[in-house]
Amino acid sequence: MDKMKVGIIGTGWIAEKAAITLNGLTECEAYAVGSRSQETADAFAKKWNIPRAYGSYSELIADPDVDLIYVGTPHSHHYDVTKEALLGGKPCLVEKAFMANARQTEEIIKLAKERGVFLAEAIWTRYQPAVKMIRDLIASGRIGEPRLVTATLGYSMGNKERIMRPDLCGGALLDLGVYALNFARMFFPADIVSIDGTCVKSDTGMDLTNAMTLVLKDGMLCNLQSSAQCVGDNIGVIAGTEGNLIIDNINNPQTITVNGPDRTYVETIRVPQQITGYEYQFLACRQALIDGLLEPREMPLNETLYIMQLMDGLRRKWDVRYPMD
Repeated sequence: MDKMKVGIIGTGWIAEKAAITLNGLTECEAYAVGSRSQETADAFAKKWNIPRAYGSYSELIADPDVDLIYVGTPHSHHYDVTKEALLGGKPCLVEKAFMANARQTEEIIKLAKERGVFLAEAIWTRYQPAVKMIRDLIASGRIGEPRLVTATLGYSMGNKERIMRPDLCGGALLDLGVYALNFARMFFPADIVSIDGTCVKSDTGMDLTNAMTLVLKDGMLCNLQSSAQCVGDNIGVIAGTEGNLIIDNINNPQTITVNGPDRTYVETIRVPQQITGYEYQFLACRQALIDGLLEPREMPLNETLYIMQLMDGLRRKWDVRYPMD
């Protein structure tokens, strides 16, 4: 594969971010966009210099020149379009949260494996260089034995439809809490002994602010929060017996601060300069396709399913329900 041609499904802000990213890469190209209307697709294609514009998702899926489909619709709408793409033999990179629930996730993964088609979740933090940097710092022993993880992600979103409406899989968990859960899991993948949590809900029954506590088999405790109601500090802290690591933004790390005993400052490490931070997931998919893989190394499908199962369990505790449940 010389230049990977990506077809973007959806024209919202996250699709725009994908287009900006792809336009900044030499190994990948924003080749086509699909919308529910030709007018919207044409406007998006013109704005981001995309060669082909389709007035339906099906037309984009049918384009034989598309190497990878990026599903950038709201997560409530991922299932149908991903299923159609897989049935058409098209590799897919599906924006987080991967699906509405674990049942849909299991069905889509099973279909991809049966068809032998590449499938990946676009949880961008999993693909970034900061992951290896943090793992290496932990493995080096510089903070001793890790014992506690805390992570918060909060944005003040007002009354956005996708947050308030059950049919759009609203709430903070699938939109923001998924990052906090992934932050804990990608550094500490030990079995979860117990998981609990609580939330504050909207009048429509969606979780607007939540707190989650995980106890891991290796003795780690993770306190995680997400909110669609406030401006959070978005900081992640990995605390060990000899020091801690402070990650400035769990949604897109830029700096990692190392502290020693008694919180004495040691150093601040910057991550490599990026286009948007999305480039790593596209490059990982390209490499996986070149290598003949059916899933990315950075985010295995069984981990995507496990995270979705955790979120299903939390929603059951909170009685947060979607029509597709």
